[in-house]
Amino acid sequence: MIFGMDDIAEVAKFYFENDSEYKVEAFTVNREYKKNNTFCNLPVFDFEDIENYFSPTEYEMFIAVGYSRMNKVREEKYNIAKQKGYKLASYISSHITCWIDRKQIGDNCFILEDNTIQPFVKIGNNVVLWSGNHIGHHAHIGDHVFIASHVVLSGRTYVGDNSFIGVNATVNDHVAIGKGCVIGSGALITKDTEMNSVYKNQYTPIYVKKSDELNYFKSNNN
Repeated sequence: MIFGMDDIAEVAKFYFENDSEYKVEAFTVNREYKKNNTFCNLPVFDFEDIENYFSPTEYEMFIAVGYSRMNKVREEKYNIAKQKGYKLASYISSHITCWIDRKQIGDNCFILEDNTIQPFVKIGNNVVLWSGNHIGHHAHIGDHVFIASHVVLSGRTYVGDNSFIGVNATVNDHVAIGKGCVIGSGALITKDTEMNSVYKNQYTPIYVKKSDELNYFKSNNN
């Protein structure tokens, strides 16, 4: 089953059905957002009681939600699905260059074509890697992250939970992105960022909230 009823849900259905062993049986959304009883020629069920129709012991779910509220909406639905007992399926394209064990990639991940994932990379849960990114060696991507297309994460970079990185952004080697950051399209990040910050161009902070998170990561991962 796919949670969602918009473009990302439709895209997810396409990839799961055309490049995985999964068969999509239905869609599900919260009752208040159910616009119709069908979507992409499949039935749509209320998320509130979905387990009454599709047993968590027999079906898996994928949360097809974008980066709304710094990925918090996707995180919330991810956690509820887990509480209901569902295993969260990941889609990992067969058209990527991947030098890590795919079984080590977290659940509910959506990794599209033409991504390059170098050795010793760590990818958390509920991560979206849209098409055409470079994830450098020893990079660490936290949970609930959305990385758009043609992003370069250089070697030993770190991306904190709930961050968003826009199209064509570049993060220099050994640079850490704090939790909850927005990195704008085309930005060049040459220094560590603070959590809950917005950056555009070359390391230009719009909003900054200080944290010891990055110092902790750097001291334990060098």
